[in-house]
Amino acid sequence: MSLSARKRRRIWMLVIGAIGLGSATALGLTAFQDNLVFFRSPTDVASQQPPVGRAFRLGGLVEAGSVKRDDSGTRPLITFTVTDGAHQVPVAFRGVLPDLFREGQGVVTLGKLDAGGTFQASEVLARHDETYMPPEVADALKRSGHWDPAKGAPPPANTWNTLPDKATPDGATPESPRS
Repeated sequence: MSLSARKRRRIWMLVIGAIGLGSATALGLTAFQDNLVFFRSPTDVASQQPPVGRAFRLGGLVEAGSVKRDDSGTRPLITFTVTDGAHQVPVAFRGVLPDLFREGQGVVTLGKLDAGGTFQASEVLARHDETYMPPEVADALKRSGHWDPAKGAPPPANTWNTLPDKATPDGATPESPRS
């Protein structure tokens, strides 16, 4: 028993429609994947280096004493180091930094890692005030062991990148006072 020409045409139309819908879905997901930007801390970058040229957000603290400015070009070049207490990532940014950008403060940058391991930032976001901490930075401090929410509020922003190691040379720990 053969299918009528009408039924055959309907089947072909359904097949063509399914192929078109599948293609549109694949293109949409590909475009979404290209625009998806992940947050990474310096420890995340050190443990699993993202591919060169892949955009992501790098967050942490601006390491004290690491900010260098070069105003010789048409747009100033600022280099600094972002840390989470355990690892550091050098950052280069060409442009004007936000007014709230300071050493020892939280920062989130958007950009790409170059072949030399320097994060080429296209955008720099600074904290809002002395009590604000980006959620990503808070998560990075928790993972690195520098802040335990069960023991209280996060450390003050000006001490984030100067936190002592778990055990210091004199045997004191961050939780125990030194005598």
